[in-house]
Amino acid sequence: MSGRHEKEKGVNVQVLLRCRPFSEDELRSNAPQVISCNEYNREVSVSQNIAGKHIDRVFTFDKVFGPSARQKDLYEQAIVPIVNEVLEGFNCTIFAYGQTGTGKTYTMEGECKRSKNGSNGGLPEGAGVIPRAVKQIFDTLESQNAEYSVKVTFLELYNEEITDLLAPEEISKVALEEKQKSSFLLWRMVKVVFFRSHSLFSITIHIKEATPEGEELIKCGKLNLVDLAGSENISRSGAREGRAREAGEINKSLLTLGRVICALVEHLGHIPYRDSKLTRLLRDSLGGRTKTCIIATVSPAVHCLEETLSTLDYAHRAKNIRNKPEVNQKMMKTTLIKDLYGEIERLKAEVYAAREKNGVYIPKERYVQEENEKKAMADQIEQMGIALESHQKQLEDLQSKYVDQVSQCSQLSTKLDATEKKLNKTSILLANTEEELKKCRYTLKEKDFIISEQRKAENALTHQACILRADLEKALQDNASLFSKIGREDKLNSDNRAVVNNFQVGLAQQVGSLCNTVATSLSRQNEHLECAENLCNSFLGIHDKAVVDLKKKVTSLRTLYISHIEALQNVVRLHKSCSDATLEEISSLISSNGHSIEEFLASEATKAGSILDDLQSSLSNQQGELALFARELRHVSFGRGKRLQNFASEADEMQMKSIADFKKAYE
Repeated sequence: MSGRHEKEKGVNVQVLLRCRPFSEDELRSNAPQVISCNEYNREVSVSQNIAGKHIDRVFTFDKVFGPSARQKDLYEQAIVPIVNEVLEGFNCTIFAYGQTGTGKTYTMEGECKRSKNGSNGGLPEGAGVIPRAVKQIFDTLESQNAEYSVKVTFLELYNEEITDLLAPEEISKVALEEKQKSSFLLWRMVKVVFFRSHSLFSITIHIKEATPEGEELIKCGKLNLVDLAGSENISRSGAREGRAREAGEINKSLLTLGRVICALVEHLGHIPYRDSKLTRLLRDSLGGRTKTCIIATVSPAVHCLEETLSTLDYAHRAKNIRNKPEVNQKMMKTTLIKDLYGEIERLKAEVYAAREKNGVYIPKERYVQEENEKKAMADQIEQMGIALESHQKQLEDLQSKYVDQVSQCSQLSTKLDATEKKLNKTSILLANTEEELKKCRYTLKEKDFIISEQRKAENALTHQACILRADLEKALQDNASLFSKIGREDKLNSDNRAVVNNFQVGLAQQVGSLCNTVATSLSRQNEHLECAENLCNSFLGIHDKAVVDLKKKVTSLRTLYISHIEALQNVVRLHKSCSDATLEEISSLISSNGHSIEEFLASEATKAGSILDDLQSSLSNQQGELALFARELRHVSFGRGKRLQNFASEADEMQMKSIADFKKAYE
């Protein structure tokens, strides 16, 4: 019952996390690390500072691979069981999700260069999930010695357009090497994928098995390996124009995938699979009958912190998706061959009709109308399928509830039978116990009467004993108080004698010490008086000598002051005579310069008059120029007079300054 309930409930999507190591640029720039991986506890902690506070967020996943993890470790621990389940007949899907540059393509594809051991050599260390999975599939099939067929599809979803990368022109390039059945051939085709697109690499395996009855069956398994495009924000990626539109289409697919995951986690009624071609392709892998594994890749650098947190939240939500994986039904070989032959005949007929134009031709409008009707019908069928699935889920839930109710009813009926049996037994016991109770009550009454009589006698005896005990206790208390009084009196007498003796001894000692201190203080006082007299005498002698010396110094300073005053008066007289001489020279210079300027102006005026008289008759038209020349002459004379005035003012200032210096020196 419980196993069936768990099978109907489904299993969670397996989520792995892989953290890439620092790049060379990040190591050169000493980028701080914000991601720490604990592979043992399967935890990833993110360190961030918000409003000056250091906060650590911890995420738990099914498996965690740190920066030192190798490709081989990831594949052996996580992917090998999934590939084995594909070979057992399950449909399995492996996603790679994360920011650009975090190692999605490296994880899925790796660096697959052929080994040096030849065409049969092993894979290199850098080989990713796809080449290792293909190699494991072929190695397992070859070791089983069974008949099998492997079909590969490789789709690219770019700008919401699906491209088949294994078109005939691509397959023809590797047709000669098809017989080697090696993973390297398939790997060559992987390199065609555009790095900004979603890629879906699918491997479908058909294996022939024989039943004990000799009937041949075909076991089918499918492995989807999906490498999603980068999940970064358009504004932070720096994309412009065409690149921005391309990133928008990629983000549209990823956002639709996120909405599908949220709807599956929250168990909403409508799941938006049809909003994007990516979710349509992966519909069965999300909430369907496929075993799904998501590999989330992150960067440890701080500049990728926001995208890292978005990826971790995305992957943590995806853990709550529950799928109901089921083994694909095995088909009989004859039935499969019959279906394949019918498909081949249909394709041949279509090719022949297209080549010979021997088919039904209709107008374009009708063809478009029919195509639209087909699309509408397909949408209706898809919606009805979704409704049917929801009804089936509801029916399964109701069936499970009905089974639970039936089991609860059966359990309650068994409990009811058991309680009825217990009730009959308890009724018989109750009758027996009632009879015993009557007997016990009679005996109890007899015992109560005897006990009451004994209690009366005991009460009388206890009353007499209490009276005697009270009298005895009172006598004991009187004796004890008398003895205590006698003891206290003796103790007081002895204490008084000891106090008197101690007081006498202490008084004698204090009187003797007082006499000694008085004698010593008298002797010290006499010594202090003698010292004070000696000090006074010595101070008077020193004071007389100091007065005599001070008088001598005052007389010498007075004579020195008089001599210095006389010398200063001589210096003042000398400077005054010098200043008078300089003033006379300055005044003579001013008068001589004034006379020369007046003579110059007079001579210039006479010259100008003669020139004006000579040229007035013949050069009347140049009167303006002569006026200008006269103004220039006046300006020159005014400038020279101004310079003389400045010189005179400077001389006066020098004289006043020297007089002020003399006054300061005199003072």
